[in-house]
Amino acid sequence: MIDSGTTAWLLVSAALVMLMTPGLAFFYGGMSRAKSVLNMMLMSFASIAIVSVLWVLVGHSLTYADGAGPLTPVIGGLGDAGLGGMVGEVDPEGGYPLLVDAGFQMMFAVITVALISGAIADRAKFGAWLLFVPVWSLLVYFPVAHWVWGGGWVSSLDIGGTEVVDFAGGTAVHINAGAAALALTVVLGRRKGFGAESMRPHNLPFVLLGVALLWFGWFGFNAGSAYAADETAALALVNTQVATAAATGAWMLVERLRQGRVSALGFASGAVAGLVAITPAAADLTPLGATLLGLVAGGVCAYTISLKFRFGYDDALDVVGIHLVGGIIGALAIGFLAAPVAGDSSGLLYGGEFHLLLVQGIALVGVAVYSFAVTYVVGKAIDAVMGFRIPEAVETNGLDHEIHSETAYAFAELDHLADGAEELSASTPPGAETAERGVRS
Repeated sequence: MIDSGTTAWLLVSAALVMLMTPGLAFFYGGMSRAKSVLNMMLMSFASIAIVSVLWVLVGHSLTYADGAGPLTPVIGGLGDAGLGGMVGEVDPEGGYPLLVDAGFQMMFAVITVALISGAIADRAKFGAWLLFVPVWSLLVYFPVAHWVWGGGWVSSLDIGGTEVVDFAGGTAVHINAGAAALALTVVLGRRKGFGAESMRPHNLPFVLLGVALLWFGWFGFNAGSAYAADETAALALVNTQVATAAATGAWMLVERLRQGRVSALGFASGAVAGLVAITPAAADLTPLGATLLGLVAGGVCAYTISLKFRFGYDDALDVVGIHLVGGIIGALAIGFLAAPVAGDSSGLLYGGEFHLLLVQGIALVGVAVYSFAVTYVVGKAIDAVMGFRIPEAVETNGLDHEIHSETAYAFAELDHLADGAEELSASTPPGAETAERGVRS
Protein backbone atom coordinates (compact mmCIF):
# COMPACT_ATOMS: atom_id res chain seq x y z
CA MET A 1 0.00 0.00 0.00
CA ILE A 2 1.25 3.45 -0.88
CA ASP A 3 1.96 5.84 1.99
CA SER A 4 0.73 9.09 0.44
CA GLY A 5 2.48 11.26 3.03
CA THR A 6 5.90 9.72 2.46
CA THR A 7 5.39 9.71 -1.30
CA ALA A 8 4.41 13.37 -1.33
CA TRP A 9 7.42 14.29 0.80
CA LEU A 10 9.81 12.45 -1.52
CA LEU A 11 8.25 14.07 -4.58
CA VAL A 12 8.70 17.51 -3.04
CA SER A 13 12.23 16.66 -1.91
CA ALA A 14 13.19 15.51 -5.40
CA ALA A 15 11.92 18.80 -6.82
CA LEU A 16 13.87 20.74 -4.19
CA VAL A 17 17.09 18.91 -5.01
CA MET A 18 16.47 19.49 -8.71
CA LEU A 19 16.29 23.23 -7.94
CA MET A 20 19.77 23.11 -6.47
CA THR A 21 21.52 22.67 -9.82
CA PRO A 22 20.01 25.82 -11.38
CA GLY A 23 20.91 27.48 -8.08
CA LEU A 24 24.46 26.26 -8.52
CA ALA A 25 24.45 27.70 -12.04
CA PHE A 26 23.58 31.15 -10.68
CA PHE A 27 26.08 30.76 -7.82
CA TYR A 28 28.93 29.82 -10.14
CA GLY A 29 27.79 32.18 -12.88
CA GLY A 30 27.87 35.16 -10.56
CA MET A 31 31.35 34.28 -9.34
CA SER A 32 32.72 33.95 -12.86
CA ARG A 33 33.87 36.81 -15.05
CA ALA A 34 31.39 38.58 -17.31
CA LYS A 35 32.95 37.17 -20.46
CA SER A 36 32.39 33.54 -19.40
CA VAL A 37 29.21 33.57 -17.32
CA LEU A 38 27.02 31.80 -19.89
CA ASN A 39 29.57 29.05 -20.35
CA MET A 40 29.81 28.57 -16.61
CA MET A 41 26.05 28.31 -16.20
CA LEU A 42 25.66 26.02 -19.21
CA MET A 43 28.06 23.53 -17.65
CA SER A 44 25.55 23.01 -14.84
CA PHE A 45 22.52 22.90 -17.11
CA ALA A 46 24.23 20.45 -19.47
CA SER A 47 24.83 18.19 -16.48
CA ILE A 48 21.09 18.11 -15.81
CA ALA A 49 20.34 16.95 -19.35
CA ILE A 50 23.10 14.36 -19.69
CA VAL A 51 23.00 12.76 -16.25
CA SER A 52 19.20 12.54 -16.13
CA VAL A 53 19.13 10.36 -19.25
CA LEU A 54 22.17 8.36 -18.20
CA TRP A 55 20.63 7.72 -14.78
CA VAL A 56 17.54 6.16 -16.33
CA LEU A 57 19.54 4.08 -18.80
CA VAL A 58 22.10 2.55 -16.42
CA GLY A 59 22.92 4.89 -13.52
CA HIS A 60 20.27 3.85 -11.04
CA SER A 61 20.87 0.20 -11.80
CA LEU A 62 24.66 0.41 -11.43
CA THR A 63 24.18 2.23 -8.14
CA TYR A 64 21.44 0.18 -6.48
CA ALA A 65 20.79 -3.08 -8.34
CA ASP A 66 22.41 -6.29 -7.13
CA GLY A 67 25.90 -6.72 -8.53
CA ALA A 68 27.49 -9.73 -10.13
CA GLY A 69 29.14 -11.87 -7.45
CA PRO A 70 32.58 -10.55 -6.50
CA LEU A 71 31.85 -7.16 -8.09
CA THR A 72 29.03 -6.39 -5.65
CA PRO A 73 31.24 -4.41 -3.22
CA VAL A 74 32.38 -2.22 -6.13
CA ILE A 75 29.48 -1.73 -8.55
CA GLY A 76 25.86 -2.75 -9.00
CA GLY A 77 24.40 -4.74 -11.86
CA LEU A 78 22.20 -3.97 -14.85
CA GLY A 79 19.04 -5.64 -13.60
CA ASP A 80 17.18 -2.34 -13.35
CA ALA A 81 18.56 -0.72 -16.51
CA GLY A 82 15.97 1.52 -18.11
CA LEU A 83 13.83 1.48 -14.93
CA GLY A 84 11.10 -0.40 -16.80
CA GLY A 85 10.81 -3.06 -14.14
CA MET A 86 10.17 -0.44 -11.47
CA VAL A 87 7.02 1.04 -13.00
CA GLY A 88 4.09 0.47 -10.65
CA GLU A 89 6.28 -1.14 -7.97
CA VAL A 90 6.12 0.05 -4.37
CA ASP A 91 8.76 -0.19 -1.66
CA PRO A 92 7.33 -2.69 0.84
CA GLU A 93 8.79 -0.93 3.88
CA GLY A 94 8.60 2.74 2.98
CA GLY A 95 5.33 2.62 1.08
CA TYR A 96 6.51 4.86 -1.77
CA PRO A 97 6.74 4.06 -5.50
CA LEU A 98 10.22 2.88 -6.46
CA LEU A 99 10.29 5.45 -9.24
CA VAL A 100 10.03 8.23 -6.66
CA ASP A 101 13.24 7.00 -5.07
CA ALA A 102 14.88 6.70 -8.49
CA GLY A 103 13.89 10.27 -9.33
CA PHE A 104 15.08 11.58 -5.97
CA GLN A 105 18.50 9.96 -6.31
CA MET A 106 18.75 11.12 -9.93
CA MET A 107 18.99 14.69 -8.69
CA PHE A 108 21.95 13.79 -6.44
CA ALA A 109 23.80 12.36 -9.44
CA VAL A 110 23.06 15.51 -11.45
CA ILE A 111 24.41 18.03 -8.97
CA THR A 112 27.50 16.04 -7.99
CA VAL A 113 29.13 16.29 -11.40
CA ALA A 114 27.93 19.88 -11.81
CA LEU A 115 29.80 20.85 -8.64
CA ILE A 116 33.11 19.95 -10.28
CA SER A 117 32.70 22.56 -13.02
CA GLY A 118 33.46 25.48 -10.72
CA ALA A 119 37.07 24.41 -10.30
CA ILE A 120 37.83 24.66 -14.02
CA ALA A 121 36.02 27.91 -14.83
CA ASP A 122 37.32 29.99 -17.75
CA ARG A 123 39.51 27.34 -19.36
CA ALA A 124 37.67 24.12 -20.27
CA LYS A 125 36.36 23.26 -23.73
CA PHE A 126 32.60 22.90 -23.61
CA GLY A 127 32.71 19.84 -25.87
CA ALA A 128 35.26 18.22 -23.57
CA TRP A 129 32.97 18.90 -20.61
CA LEU A 130 30.05 17.25 -22.42
CA LEU A 131 32.19 14.13 -22.79
CA PHE A 132 33.56 14.30 -19.25
CA VAL A 133 30.11 14.38 -17.61
CA PRO A 134 28.89 10.91 -18.71
CA VAL A 135 32.31 9.27 -18.46
CA TRP A 136 32.88 10.57 -14.93
CA SER A 137 29.37 9.59 -13.87
CA LEU A 138 29.90 6.04 -15.14
CA LEU A 139 33.39 5.54 -13.75
CA VAL A 140 33.25 7.56 -10.54
CA TYR A 141 29.85 8.70 -9.28
CA PHE A 142 27.84 5.52 -9.87
CA PRO A 143 30.48 3.25 -8.27
CA VAL A 144 31.03 5.57 -5.29
CA ALA A 145 27.29 6.03 -4.70
CA HIS A 146 27.01 2.23 -4.81
CA TRP A 147 29.77 1.94 -2.22
CA VAL A 148 28.01 4.30 0.15
CA TRP A 149 24.29 3.67 -0.39
CA GLY A 150 23.90 0.63 -2.65
CA GLY A 151 25.42 -2.14 -0.55
CA GLY A 152 29.04 -1.58 -1.56
CA TRP A 153 32.15 -1.81 0.55
CA VAL A 154 31.70 1.50 2.39
CA SER A 155 28.20 0.64 3.58
CA SER A 156 29.45 -2.82 4.58
CA LEU A 157 32.50 -1.54 6.48
CA ASP A 158 32.22 -2.63 10.10
CA ILE A 159 34.85 -2.19 12.79
CA GLY A 160 33.89 -3.31 16.27
CA GLY A 161 30.22 -3.27 15.35
CA THR A 162 30.45 0.32 14.09
CA GLU A 163 29.46 1.25 10.54
CA VAL A 164 30.02 4.31 8.36
CA VAL A 165 27.54 7.17 8.71
CA ASP A 166 26.77 9.29 5.65
CA PHE A 167 23.19 10.45 5.92
CA ALA A 168 22.86 12.51 2.75
CA GLY A 169 26.12 12.50 0.82
CA GLY A 170 29.16 13.95 2.54
CA THR A 171 31.39 11.30 0.97
CA ALA A 172 29.41 10.26 -2.12
CA VAL A 173 28.68 13.83 -3.21
CA HIS A 174 30.97 16.44 -1.68
CA ILE A 175 34.25 14.65 -0.98
CA ASN A 176 33.79 12.85 -4.29
CA ALA A 177 33.22 16.07 -6.25
CA GLY A 178 35.91 17.97 -4.36
CA ALA A 179 38.59 15.37 -5.03
CA ALA A 180 37.57 15.23 -8.69
CA ALA A 181 37.76 19.01 -8.89
CA LEU A 182 41.30 18.93 -7.51
CA ALA A 183 42.30 16.37 -10.13
CA LEU A 184 40.95 18.47 -12.99
CA THR A 185 42.79 21.56 -11.77
CA VAL A 186 45.98 19.53 -12.14
CA VAL A 187 45.01 18.32 -15.61
CA LEU A 188 44.01 21.74 -16.98
CA GLY A 189 46.55 23.86 -15.16
CA ARG A 190 46.16 27.48 -14.11
CA ARG A 191 44.24 30.23 -15.81
CA LYS A 192 46.12 32.98 -17.56
CA GLY A 193 47.00 35.57 -14.93
CA PHE A 194 46.31 33.32 -11.94
CA GLY A 195 47.90 34.80 -8.83
CA ALA A 196 49.02 37.91 -10.68
CA GLU A 197 45.74 39.63 -11.43
CA SER A 198 42.44 39.86 -9.64
CA MET A 199 39.61 37.75 -11.05
CA ARG A 200 36.71 39.14 -9.10
CA PRO A 201 33.11 37.90 -9.28
CA HIS A 202 31.19 39.92 -11.84
CA ASN A 203 27.66 39.64 -10.37
CA LEU A 204 27.23 39.28 -6.63
CA PRO A 205 23.41 39.44 -6.80
CA PHE A 206 23.61 36.26 -8.93
CA VAL A 207 25.77 34.71 -6.22
CA LEU A 208 23.24 35.56 -3.51
CA LEU A 209 20.35 34.31 -5.64
CA GLY A 210 22.23 31.10 -6.25
CA VAL A 211 23.01 30.47 -2.60
CA ALA A 212 19.37 31.20 -1.70
CA LEU A 213 18.21 28.51 -4.13
CA LEU A 214 20.88 26.12 -2.87
CA TRP A 215 19.96 26.72 0.77
CA PHE A 216 16.26 26.21 0.05
CA GLY A 217 16.85 23.11 -2.05
CA TRP A 218 19.18 21.62 0.55
CA PHE A 219 16.23 20.98 2.85
CA GLY A 220 15.08 18.42 0.30
CA PHE A 221 18.63 17.11 0.00
CA ASN A 222 19.03 16.48 3.72
CA ALA A 223 15.55 16.19 5.22
CA GLY A 224 14.36 14.24 2.18
CA SER A 225 17.05 11.66 2.86
CA ALA A 226 15.03 10.53 5.87
CA TYR A 227 12.64 8.91 3.34
CA ALA A 228 9.71 9.81 5.57
CA ALA A 229 8.03 12.91 6.93
CA ASP A 230 8.99 12.06 10.49
CA GLU A 231 11.16 13.09 13.43
CA THR A 232 14.36 12.27 11.54
CA ALA A 233 13.38 14.62 8.72
CA ALA A 234 12.56 17.31 11.28
CA LEU A 235 15.96 16.93 12.94
CA ALA A 236 17.74 17.03 9.59
CA LEU A 237 15.88 20.18 8.57
CA VAL A 238 16.65 22.04 11.81
CA ASN A 239 20.29 20.90 11.80
CA THR A 240 20.69 22.01 8.20
CA GLN A 241 19.40 25.47 9.05
CA VAL A 242 21.45 26.09 12.18
CA ALA A 243 24.69 24.65 10.79
CA THR A 244 24.40 26.86 7.72
CA ALA A 245 23.58 29.93 9.76
CA ALA A 246 26.50 29.29 12.11
CA ALA A 247 28.89 28.77 9.21
CA THR A 248 27.97 32.12 7.67
CA GLY A 249 28.72 33.80 10.96
CA ALA A 250 32.07 32.04 11.35
CA TRP A 251 33.14 32.87 7.80
CA MET A 252 32.23 36.53 8.20
CA LEU A 253 34.09 36.65 11.52
CA VAL A 254 37.22 35.34 9.80
CA GLU A 255 36.78 37.99 7.09
CA ARG A 256 36.38 40.69 9.71
CA LEU A 257 39.52 39.60 11.54
CA ARG A 258 41.62 39.21 8.39
CA GLN A 259 40.53 42.17 6.29
CA GLY A 260 38.50 44.43 8.52
CA ARG A 261 35.14 43.94 6.77
CA VAL A 262 32.61 41.33 5.76
CA SER A 263 31.39 40.64 2.23
CA ALA A 264 28.36 39.28 0.42
CA LEU A 265 30.57 36.67 -1.21
CA GLY A 266 31.84 35.62 2.19
CA PHE A 267 28.29 35.21 3.47
CA ALA A 268 27.38 33.04 0.48
CA SER A 269 30.55 30.98 0.70
CA GLY A 270 30.06 30.40 4.41
CA ALA A 271 26.52 29.22 3.80
CA VAL A 272 27.69 26.63 1.27
CA ALA A 273 30.44 25.47 3.63
CA GLY A 274 27.85 24.89 6.36
CA LEU A 275 25.48 23.11 3.99
CA VAL A 276 28.26 20.81 2.83
CA ALA A 277 29.50 19.97 6.32
CA ILE A 278 26.09 19.13 7.77
CA THR A 279 25.13 16.88 4.84
CA PRO A 280 26.59 13.60 6.17
CA ALA A 281 25.68 14.40 9.77
CA ALA A 282 22.22 15.97 9.50
CA ALA A 283 20.39 13.17 11.33
CA ASP A 284 23.08 12.19 13.83
CA LEU A 285 23.83 15.44 15.65
CA THR A 286 21.79 17.47 18.08
CA PRO A 287 20.97 21.04 16.99
CA LEU A 288 23.69 22.27 19.35
CA GLY A 289 26.17 19.87 17.76
CA ALA A 290 25.11 21.05 14.31
CA THR A 291 25.72 24.64 15.37
CA LEU A 292 29.22 23.76 16.54
CA LEU A 293 29.89 21.91 13.29
CA GLY A 294 28.77 24.93 11.29
CA LEU A 295 31.08 27.22 13.23
CA VAL A 296 34.05 24.94 12.63
CA ALA A 297 33.28 24.40 8.94
CA GLY A 298 32.73 28.08 8.21
CA GLY A 299 35.90 29.15 10.00
CA VAL A 300 38.15 26.44 8.59
CA CYS A 301 36.92 26.72 5.00
CA ALA A 302 37.36 30.49 5.10
CA TYR A 303 41.06 29.83 5.61
CA THR A 304 41.55 26.80 3.38
CA ILE A 305 40.33 28.49 0.19
CA SER A 306 43.59 30.44 0.12
CA LEU A 307 45.73 27.28 0.18
CA LYS A 308 45.55 27.13 -3.61
CA PHE A 309 47.95 30.07 -3.76
CA ARG A 310 50.40 28.33 -1.49
CA PHE A 311 50.27 25.03 -3.36
CA GLY A 312 49.72 26.46 -6.83
CA TYR A 313 46.52 24.77 -7.99
CA ASP A 314 43.89 26.97 -9.63
CA ASP A 315 40.59 26.00 -8.01
CA ALA A 316 38.71 28.87 -9.63
CA LEU A 317 35.51 28.88 -7.56
CA ASP A 318 36.82 27.10 -4.45
CA VAL A 319 35.23 23.71 -5.00
CA VAL A 320 38.18 22.03 -3.28
CA GLY A 321 38.34 24.50 -0.41
CA ILE A 322 34.63 24.25 0.34
CA HIS A 323 33.31 20.88 -0.85
CA LEU A 324 36.32 18.64 -0.26
CA VAL A 325 37.35 20.30 2.99
CA GLY A 326 33.78 20.85 4.19
CA GLY A 327 32.86 17.25 3.37
CA ILE A 328 35.86 15.96 5.31
CA ILE A 329 34.98 18.14 8.31
CA GLY A 330 31.40 16.88 8.29
CA ALA A 331 32.38 13.23 7.95
CA LEU A 332 34.94 13.39 10.75
CA ALA A 333 32.69 15.48 13.00
CA ILE A 334 30.35 12.50 13.24
CA GLY A 335 33.11 10.64 15.05
CA PHE A 336 33.09 13.31 17.75
CA LEU A 337 29.58 14.78 17.82
CA ALA A 338 27.21 11.95 16.89
CA ALA A 339 24.60 11.85 19.66
CA PRO A 340 22.71 8.66 20.54
CA VAL A 341 19.58 10.71 21.17
CA ALA A 342 19.69 11.80 17.53
CA GLY A 343 20.83 8.70 15.64
CA ASP A 344 22.17 5.21 16.20
CA SER A 345 25.81 6.19 16.74
CA SER A 346 27.77 7.77 19.57
CA GLY A 347 30.75 10.04 18.98
CA LEU A 348 33.70 10.42 21.30
CA LEU A 349 32.10 13.36 23.09
CA TYR A 350 29.12 11.16 23.95
CA GLY A 351 31.10 8.23 25.31
CA GLY A 352 31.50 6.43 22.01
CA GLU A 353 34.57 4.51 20.95
CA PHE A 354 37.25 5.44 18.45
CA HIS A 355 35.79 2.96 15.95
CA LEU A 356 33.31 5.48 14.54
CA LEU A 357 36.00 8.04 13.78
CA LEU A 358 38.13 5.29 12.25
CA VAL A 359 35.48 4.01 9.83
CA GLN A 360 34.61 7.57 8.85
CA GLY A 361 38.26 8.23 8.06
CA ILE A 362 38.65 5.04 6.03
CA ALA A 363 35.56 5.85 3.98
CA LEU A 364 36.54 9.42 3.18
CA VAL A 365 40.12 8.49 2.27
CA GLY A 366 38.94 5.65 0.04
CA VAL A 367 36.46 7.87 -1.79
CA ALA A 368 38.86 10.80 -2.14
CA VAL A 369 41.76 8.72 -3.45
CA TYR A 370 39.60 6.80 -5.93
CA SER A 371 37.85 9.92 -7.19
CA PHE A 372 41.09 11.86 -7.62
CA ALA A 373 42.91 9.03 -9.36
CA VAL A 374 40.17 8.06 -11.80
CA THR A 375 39.27 11.68 -12.56
CA TYR A 376 42.89 12.46 -13.32
CA VAL A 377 43.08 9.53 -15.75
CA VAL A 378 39.76 10.49 -17.38
CA GLY A 379 40.85 14.11 -17.70
CA LYS A 380 44.18 13.16 -19.24
CA ALA A 381 42.47 10.78 -21.67
CA ILE A 382 40.02 13.45 -22.84
CA ASP A 383 42.86 15.92 -23.15
CA ALA A 384 44.78 13.46 -25.34
CA VAL A 385 41.78 12.72 -27.55
CA MET A 386 40.32 16.17 -28.13
CA GLY A 387 42.08 18.63 -25.87
CA PHE A 388 40.45 19.65 -22.60
CA ARG A 389 41.75 23.20 -22.34
CA ILE A 390 40.75 26.09 -24.59
CA PRO A 391 43.37 28.04 -26.59
CA GLU A 392 44.83 31.10 -24.91
CA ALA A 393 43.12 33.48 -27.33
CA VAL A 394 39.71 32.05 -26.44
CA GLU A 395 40.49 32.38 -22.75
CA THR A 396 41.49 36.01 -23.25
CA ASN A 397 38.42 36.95 -25.28
CA GLY A 398 35.97 34.97 -23.18
CA LEU A 399 34.24 31.63 -23.67
CA ASP A 400 30.77 33.09 -24.16
CA HIS A 401 31.62 34.91 -27.36
CA GLU A 402 34.26 32.54 -28.69
CA ILE A 403 32.51 29.22 -28.01
CA HIS A 404 28.79 30.03 -27.81
CA SER A 405 28.64 33.15 -30.01
CA GLU A 406 26.62 34.85 -27.28
CA THR A 407 27.17 37.29 -24.47
CA ALA A 408 25.32 37.54 -21.19
CA TYR A 409 24.88 41.28 -21.50
CA ALA A 410 23.55 42.53 -24.81
CA PHE A 411 24.90 46.06 -24.69
CA ALA A 412 28.49 46.56 -25.68
CA GLU A 413 28.73 49.42 -23.20
CA LEU A 414 28.04 47.04 -20.34
CA ASP A 415 30.61 44.57 -21.63
CA HIS A 416 33.11 47.41 -21.85
CA LEU A 417 32.36 48.50 -18.30
CA ALA A 418 32.71 44.95 -17.01
CA ASP A 419 36.04 44.50 -18.80
CA GLY A 420 37.20 47.86 -17.52
CA ALA A 421 36.33 46.91 -13.96
CA GLU A 422 38.39 43.75 -14.31
CA GLU A 423 41.34 45.73 -15.66
CA LEU A 424 41.16 48.13 -12.74
CA SER A 425 40.97 45.27 -10.25
CA ALA A 426 44.01 43.69 -11.92
CA SER A 427 46.12 46.31 -10.16
CA THR A 428 45.50 44.46 -6.90
CA PRO A 429 48.93 43.23 -5.77
CA PRO A 430 49.58 39.49 -5.48
CA GLY A 431 48.87 38.27 -1.97
CA ALA A 432 45.87 40.54 -1.51
CA GLU A 433 43.46 37.85 -2.58
CA THR A 434 42.08 37.33 0.91
CA ALA A 435 41.07 40.96 1.05
CA GLU A 436 39.69 41.15 -2.46
CA ARG A 437 38.32 37.62 -2.70
CA GLY A 438 39.44 38.10 -6.32
CA VAL A 439 40.51 34.47 -6.42
CA ARG A 440 37.10 33.60 -7.81
CA SER A 441 36.95 33.03 -11.56
